[in-house]
Amino acid sequence: MILRVSRAPSRPLSGLRHPARAVVIAFASAVVVGTSLLLLPVARESRELTGLVEALFTATSAVSVTGLIVVDTPGHWSTFGELVILGLIQVGGLGVMTLASLLGLVITRRLGLRMRLTAQTETKALGLGDVRRVVIGVALVSLTFETIIAAVLTARFVSGYGYEFGTAVYHGVFHAVSAFNNAGFALYADNLMPFATDVWICAPIAVAVIAGGLGFPVWIEVWRRARGSLHRWSLHVKLTVLTTAVLLVVGGVAITTAEWNNPGTLGQFGVGGRLIAGLFHAVMPRTAGFNSLDVGQFESGTLLVNDILMFVGGGSAGTAGGIKVSTFALLAFVIVAEVRAQPTVHLMGRKVPSEAQRQALTVVLLSAGAVMVATLTLLALTPFELDEVLFEAVSAFATVGLSTGITADLPPAGQLVLTVLMFAGRIGPITLASALALRERTRRYELPEERPIIG
Repeated sequence: MILRVSRAPSRPLSGLRHPARAVVIAFASAVVVGTSLLLLPVARESRELTGLVEALFTATSAVSVTGLIVVDTPGHWSTFGELVILGLIQVGGLGVMTLASLLGLVITRRLGLRMRLTAQTETKALGLGDVRRVVIGVALVSLTFETIIAAVLTARFVSGYGYEFGTAVYHGVFHAVSAFNNAGFALYADNLMPFATDVWICAPIAVAVIAGGLGFPVWIEVWRRARGSLHRWSLHVKLTVLTTAVLLVVGGVAITTAEWNNPGTLGQFGVGGRLIAGLFHAVMPRTAGFNSLDVGQFESGTLLVNDILMFVGGGSAGTAGGIKVSTFALLAFVIVAEVRAQPTVHLMGRKVPSEAQRQALTVVLLSAGAVMVATLTLLALTPFELDEVLFEAVSAFATVGLSTGITADLPPAGQLVLTVLMFAGRIGPITLASALALRERTRRYELPEERPIIG
């Protein structure tokens, strides 16, 4: 006898029947356009043609707001090329937040539909007004933070380094956009190492990175409930803010302690400089990719801490990558509930549905699998050690941009592996999580239960 599963009826949502396909096409189109522009002779400082792999890698890195580079940004690219990169970063960052926020809205309405049908009430459709509010809100949040950070950086470049006003504005805007969008591109050959102990450069950039990484849903809810009690915040906002704060503190202590006496990193500075640089590098794996220290000189333990922080990433519907802090926190509470032999997961006064738990586990395991496959491939293609290759793979997938310095030395095949990994890491968790949520179904039967041996 054949048993069949009866699927719950579904309704189209204002043309968003295939959100995953729309996300992939949108980002792929941006990469193609960016690659084409970077291939133009005018995009290179020497006015010579750039290789296809270099242009594709850079465009993908910019659109995915990663920051890994295979050529020196200020040395290789002309002002036109830098502006193309800046435009791709802005498009990528706005696109990530907008599409992720819209998908979140679609998922919320879709999952809420069944509850409303059960209660025999009328559901609301996802309309153009919702889309318009999300797009405008994302743009306002982005431009507000970028403008403030750009003004602070511009003032510092003028007062502290004697830049001409036009040059200071250009550098301020570029690094503000790159920071808020968690891209990590810089207009200096050694990234931000010249400013390792300058709190007026490092602090604004760190603030922009954290702000962009928290995500649009967090900022819009904080804004709307600024005068209300923290207890009224949604579970998502509480999880995101709390987990981000904990990881920043833990990462700051771990990295600063491990590198305190390393002469190649923090050991070269005084106490104040060590604290500034250590805290700055605790923020960067959120996933920005700026570096004020030579990452290639990090201790092995520090690299592992960075691997973990990069893999976790930042908040959902933000410019950060990784599996997201809410996913990480949810699985941590699932473990706690299982250790305590609790049948359900209760978190901050709410019960977490089993569907969300399964989706979080799926995202984590598939992400880990992608990193492992890429790491094994790079080990087979290159002579580099596991520490370096794993760091590079995690940085690419989590769209971080930090590197031990081996990116440019990878063979073209290795750079293409990272290109695919950056693209997949940017759109993968978004499309996977939305697809899992939107495909949620109910069973009309259950098979006989049998428990396998665990452990």
